[in-house]
Amino acid sequence: MTAPLPDSTSPAAAPSAGTATVEIDLGDRRYDILIGPGLFDAASSWAGLPRAAVALIVTNDTIAPLYLERLKSQLAPLYRRVEAVVLPDGEQHKSWASLDQVIDHLLAGAADRKTVLFALGGGVIGDLTGFAAAIYMRGVPFVQVPTTLLAQVDSSVGGKTAINHPRGKNMVGAFYQPVRVIADLDTLDTLPDRELSAGLAEIIKYGPIADATFLDWIEANLDALLARDKSALAYAVKRSCEIKAWVVGQDEREAGLRAILNFGHTFGHAIETGLGYGEWLHGEGVACGMVLASELSARLGLMPATFVDRMTRLIERARLPVKAPPMPIDRWLDLMRVDKKNEGGEIRFVVIEGLGRAGMRGAPDAMVTEVIAAHTEPAPH
Repeated sequence: MTAPLPDSTSPAAAPSAGTATVEIDLGDRRYDILIGPGLFDAASSWAGLPRAAVALIVTNDTIAPLYLERLKSQLAPLYRRVEAVVLPDGEQHKSWASLDQVIDHLLAGAADRKTVLFALGGGVIGDLTGFAAAIYMRGVPFVQVPTTLLAQVDSSVGGKTAINHPRGKNMVGAFYQPVRVIADLDTLDTLPDRELSAGLAEIIKYGPIADATFLDWIEANLDALLARDKSALAYAVKRSCEIKAWVVGQDEREAGLRAILNFGHTFGHAIETGLGYGEWLHGEGVACGMVLASELSARLGLMPATFVDRMTRLIERARLPVKAPPMPIDRWLDLMRVDKKNEGGEIRFVVIEGLGRAGMRGAPDAMVTEVIAAHTEPAPH
């Protein structure tokens, strides 16, 4: 039986931007998500982590100038050697080549199986570092230090690790949990506006799939979120993590319930892969994918057309795309068939069955084609 979702703090008055802790309850692999400003410079953030001779920070060339030395200074008293691998920034670098660079650094430095990896960056760095930790010597500990809104509310939480393949996004990976997530809200001050909006897509997702009241709160507070109001961001990140922790605690390996977290992702991943990784941000693909998935929910008779309009308006207000790029329908269908939720070749979609409740459904190709056609930019002449 599914445990009830924990109640949220009254959304009428979001809590102040103090430090909050959300627990991921996975028995002996439980861990905390720390959320708040000033966490980088708080010794308590780093206390109690696994001890080792070597710590390896994996980051990218955008984040390194901003935060690498600060993280090194925090870890220096805890580890004999603190090293770093700086990868190129971008979804296109979530690849075998980047993964090999991390593994090669570990082997060249004779890193042992107690070595602790630190993922300093957004979703690409978090997913890739987690996968490296999962496979190096059959598993070493790692810590997520997410610096983007999307990573703080979604990809750093729950233990999904992966790299991309030219034929499909996140198709090579493992379930492997971090030992801690440290989400310092101050890192969002340096986040480009486009990346902030991309993160809002994953926040918006949690409302229709699990918490209708949270969806109301997002609509009422979207302007504050776009303005980077710390209290609004603190509440949005905390509530998003609470919902994800609730789901992951019941279905760590996506045997059932966890699939609802992929609302909008089947369409969104097809857009990302079809355009080429990095052309659209992940959150942009998810945002547009939620519009299409909302339309599919309506065409299946599960939701009224007004729900599609509501989601479209909210996503537009978040400065996110609501029209898919033109792409041949055969290409769409081929890409969506390469999806981990599919069974026996049938494309399965996360749909909304009622506000705050999602489920998995198949749909005829003809209906899916109509959905895509209704929400696609006209092809350029």
